[in-house]
Amino acid sequence: MLQAGDQAPEFSLPDADMARVKSTDLLRENTLILCFYPKDDTPGCTMEALEFTDLQPEFEACGATIVGISRDTCASHGAFRDKYGLTMRLLADTDGEVCEAYGVLREKEKNGQRRLGILRTTFIIGRDGIIQHALYDVVPKGHARRMLEILQLR
Repeated sequence: MLQAGDQAPEFSLPDADMARVKSTDLLRENTLILCFYPKDDTPGCTMEALEFTDLQPEFEACGATIVGISRDTCASHGAFRDKYGLTMRLLADTDGEVCEAYGVLREKEKNGQRRLGILRTTFIIGRDGIIQHALYDVVPKGHARRMLEILQLR
């Protein structure tokens, strides 16, 4: 598992509008709040995304960009974003390579069936590409506020 002080793996993924987004470009301008979440338009993921959207002006004031990554498609991300008016950028890691590089894929069991899923995880990555904070198995409610408080204490 990646921890504070580790170099963040670089990535290049499409967003909800199918535009290519590179981590190196994001980090040129701001600290990166990188949120891995299990699935678009589910209760926990929606709650978390709405909280980040509500607090976006405060994150921007701290010099931070918020990005969400899941294994959903660009079309799914677009529908999720538009349905709830989300302002955070959503990236599609359909093959799971970035999720694997960040160590957030876990085997989960549901209804007696095992499958690979994303462990809700958030990384705060400095402009130098070094992970400043790594929070695994995040509880969605209040998570955005907690991330903002961490940023404000830096």
